[in-house]
Amino acid sequence: MNECYYDKRMDFFYNMTNTATVDEWTGPKLIVVLCFGTFFCLFIFISNSLVIAAVVKNKRFHFPFYYLLANLAAADFFAGIAYVFLMFNTGPVSKTLTVNRWFLRQGLLDTSLTASLVNLLVIAVERHMSIMRMKIHSNLTKKRVTFLIISIWAIAIFMGAVPTLGWNCLCDITACSSLAPIYSRSYLVFWSVLNLVVFFIMVVVYIRIYMYVQRKTNVLSSHTSGSISRRRTPVKLMKTVMTLLGAFVVCWTPGLVVLLLDGLNCTYCGIQNVKRWFLLLALMNSVMNPIIYSYKDDEMWSTMKRMICCSSEDKNQDRRSSRVPSTVLCRSTDTSGNYIEDGIIQGTICGKGDLGDKGNS
Repeated sequence: MNECYYDKRMDFFYNMTNTATVDEWTGPKLIVVLCFGTFFCLFIFISNSLVIAAVVKNKRFHFPFYYLLANLAAADFFAGIAYVFLMFNTGPVSKTLTVNRWFLRQGLLDTSLTASLVNLLVIAVERHMSIMRMKIHSNLTKKRVTFLIISIWAIAIFMGAVPTLGWNCLCDITACSSLAPIYSRSYLVFWSVLNLVVFFIMVVVYIRIYMYVQRKTNVLSSHTSGSISRRRTPVKLMKTVMTLLGAFVVCWTPGLVVLLLDGLNCTYCGIQNVKRWFLLLALMNSVMNPIIYSYKDDEMWSTMKRMICCSSEDKNQDRRSSRVPSTVLCRSTDTSGNYIEDGIIQGTICGKGDLGDKGNS
């Protein structure tokens, strides 16, 4: 029977797995990293809080897609918490950690990644349900969206806790990885392959939806005389979502590939030299997402600006606005959701008449 090492500190496992520590970030190098990390984490907290507040404040965002977008911002906010905890438990401190504290450190990171990934997958399903049925927004009720959000976090917490629940190498030192000294290599292979497969599936789904929407919109555009911005609203919405997914894949794929190589016990891949840089790249994803929201969506950006400037004249500014929101669907009396055909032909997709009615009410 194998001996278990639950009472050991992390220096024991780092030594047993021959983890290289000669390039440990200490002294000025560590201070620079902490300063940059602190700045980015503050930006993550503030910007993602603004995104969540914008969705709550602006009634034009009260649709399933934007609720899920706000939950994605919440996942990024949680990622900021995970990175703050990591910053104060890394470098020379890593070897002094107890097993439980190290599990907590990594579990927070795994939970934040899973929450973002599952949220993007749910958004993909929501987009597929709506766009393939020729709707801008799905007819999911608030109760169903709430259930989905709770399920996303339940899955994320469970996946973050899997190593703590038993899939580790505390009782089998020979199976330990070098990047995560108390994680089993088999778990790293499972974790990285699972995430990479989900990445691939989502990319395929979004490309398929985007091509379908663009083709359908081009066909409908030739038979209508509506403005270009009204015709392109579905396409712009998909561009926003695909940009978010693209940033997520670019920022997280290198780190997952490194984990996969470590799980496969690649001793000549030099993974110790790049692990921290790829972790910083993953951090940048939580920084980029709020920028993407505001850059791709005029209505989101204007709402965030009003909150920053503490303006109380939201209604008057909405009346004076001459720009048609790029991704926001104006409300219709059809509770089942607006159709793309109807929106393009009748002008219900952020149509001029709809805004005029609101201005006169």
